[in-house]
Amino acid sequence: MSLTKKRKIANAKVDKNKFYSLADATSLLKEINCTKFDSSVDIHLKLGVDPKKADQQVRGTVSLPHGTGKTKKVLVLCTPDKEQAAKDAGADFVGLDEFITKIESGWTDIDVIIATPSVMPKIGKLGKILGPRNLMPNPKTGTVTNDVAAAITEVKGGKIAFKVDKSGIVHASIGRVSFTPTKLSENCVELINVILKLKPSTSKGTYLKGVSLATSMSPGVTVDTKALIN
Repeated sequence: MSLTKKRKIANAKVDKNKFYSLADATSLLKEINCTKFDSSVDIHLKLGVDPKKADQQVRGTVSLPHGTGKTKKVLVLCTPDKEQAAKDAGADFVGLDEFITKIESGWTDIDVIIATPSVMPKIGKLGKILGPRNLMPNPKTGTVTNDVAAAITEVKGGKIAFKVDKSGIVHASIGRVSFTPTKLSENCVELINVILKLKPSTSKGTYLKGVSLATSMSPGVTVDTKALIN
């Protein structure tokens, strides 16, 4: 694939053999952004774990201090007695059976699904559809709860879920190009601190093996992991 003029200029600004400090990396991202829209800023963390082993799965949630810059569409699946609380808290969609039917028909135009424990037996059959899209409600990520209002507030306020993939990498969005380098750095540090605390006891050797940052369609910028940990 041929590179655009902007991408060539962006590539020239990034030294692929250099490990950048977090401050320098977040500042550089703004310079190498190739899009006209407010691009997402994504972080990719290579972990020293074996995802095939159940005791080395790394997953969790983190509330980014400055949010992601994206307004998330939230669906709440609950019984009628919880519907008004969900609506008052800002849920975009609230209901149960009608949305289960829609999802079975292929509708997944939402970012997060929150469910109450009592309706999980009905939702279980949606696992094949929601699982691959990381939309399946899970108690570990706070999306299965009776306090739907609090869960909605957290999600709308910048709470994100993350999970290590089959390659041992965690991918997450930490903001937008329009964010200041300081805000991007603080979001990045918050996520990394949470992931460091989740290190499996059975993981041997180097845990945080690599960190890179990139915007939509920009080259990646490698971050100095030693400096991050220190």
